Parts: sequence; C-alpha cells; structure tokens
Amino acid sequence: MSRLMRVYYYGVLGAIGGVIGWQVSNHLGLSFTPSLYLSEVLVGGLIGLCIGVSIGFGEGVLSRNPLQALRAGLISGLLGSAGGALGLPIAEGLFQLLGGGFLSRAIGWGVFGLLIGVASGISGGSQVWKGALGGLLGGVLGGILLEGARRGLENQLAGKAAGLLLLGASVGAFIALITFLLSRAWLEVKSGKLKGSEFILDKFIKKEGPSAFIGSSALKSDIVIPDPDIAPQHALLKGADSYFTLKDLSLSGTFINNRRVEQATLKDNQTIKMGNTEMMYHEKR
Repeated sequence: MSRLMRVYYYGVLGAIGGVIGWQVSNHLGLSFTPSLYLSEVLVGGLIGLCIGVSIGFGEGVLSRNPLQALRAGLISGLLGSAGGALGLPIAEGLFQLLGGGFLSRAIGWGVFGLLIGVASGISGGSQVWKGALGGLLGGVLGGILLEGARRGLENQLAGKAAGLLLLGASVGAFIALITFLLSRAWLEVKSGKLKGSEFILDKFIKKEGPSAFIGSSALKSDIVIPDPDIAPQHALLKGADSYFTLKDLSLSGTFINNRRVEQATLKDNQTIKMGNTEMMYHEKR
C-alpha cells in the first residue's frame, strides 16, 4: 500500500473503530453524561480502545504481517484507551470551565488523538513525533466535527454515531497524512506479493537509533517481505543521520541496480533486489 493510499485506509479504519466504539458503549449502557466524570473516563477509554485497535491492527493486516498486526493493535489500543480516558474528561472540564463551545472539547479530543498517533509511531516506521502531530490535529478537527454532529442531528444516537465515525476517520487520516507529507525515506515494493506497498524508514535514520532487518520472517525482521527466496534476515539497513547503508546477510545475495553488494550506501531511486522481489529506495533531502 502506498503512503497516499494509507491516508484513505487509515481514515476508513478509524471510522470503523469509532462506529464499533459507539455500538459497544450503547450495548453497555454508557453515555456522554456531562456531570459524571467517571462515565467520561469509561466512555473515553472504550472509544479510544476501539479506534486505536482498529488503526493499529489494520496496518499489520495491510502489510500481511499478522505479528505486526497484533503488536500494533495492542500498543495502539492501550494508548488509545489511555488517551480517551484522559481526553474526554479534559474535554468536558474545559467545556464547563469555558462555558461551552466546540474548541474546548476539541482540545480534549486532541489529547486522545495525540496518544493514538504516538502508538502509530511506535509500531510503524515513522518517527513518533510525526504520528503524534497527526493524531493531535486529527483529534482537534474530529472533536469539532463530533460536537457539530451531536448538536446538528436531532436524534441523539444518530448524532453520537456520526460524530464518533468522523472523529475516528479524522484521527486515522491525519496520522497517515502528516506521516506522508513529512516522511524522509521509504522503500517502494515494485514486484512480488506486496507490489505497490511502501515501508517508511524515518525511524531508522538516526545513527544512534535502531537498525532495521529486512527479511521474510515476521519474528526476526522489522521489514517483512513474504518471498520464499528471501532469507529470514536477508539484509540489515542502518541509518547514518543523512543516509542509509545496506548490508547483505544472505547466501543468495542482495543486488543494487543489478549489482551484487556486500554493503553499500543507498541513493535515491536505486533498485534493490532480494530473492524475487524488487524494491526502489526513495529519499527526500
């Protein structure tokens, strides 16, 4: 999945999470009762859990990596739950303190979105602050849309459903959008089962930061390529602040622009071949 398509899918996944949160909260008999802050904590945590799990789990599924899906869903769900449990009471407190208005509640939902964005940065390839910024912006906008839907629709249940759908979609879409706009380096899969997919590499670019293993094993590699001719840990990608080096760890070889390499510095638009899969390296200066 390309980075641009990820904006669409994140928005859809966030919207699905919002609708699930609405259904579950209705089933449990919870409500947005302004005077009961415990209710705000429970409802916010529940909604955050549903939206967070949906966004996190979807990333792993779309990259065909079940282990990443479980890990990302767990991290995103837990942080989303914490964000909702904090954000909704903050939103209600600001709403009461400031005498009403969309912006007061939107700030609280911004806290909610920020933590989901942090989770996305932890479990994905982007830097954490980029996910956090996207989640914050999406939460504020989503909070405004949520309040607009609740006030604009006469049916309370319909207003709540529409509002949570818009909130989830906004948080998910903005996390992906900010990541897309600010990403510095990524791999684009040109052939194989994941053709068209892109792996963001920003998290690995710092010299003192983590390296990334590329391979076919979801247990042993950070970037997983489902190709039987790729070793479980086929190559090592290491950042050096302004560029990446790629080191071959396999018996079958790693090829850059059709030349076998043991270790090489990557340059923009170079083609990398491992097994039967070709990828193109992209970077923005």
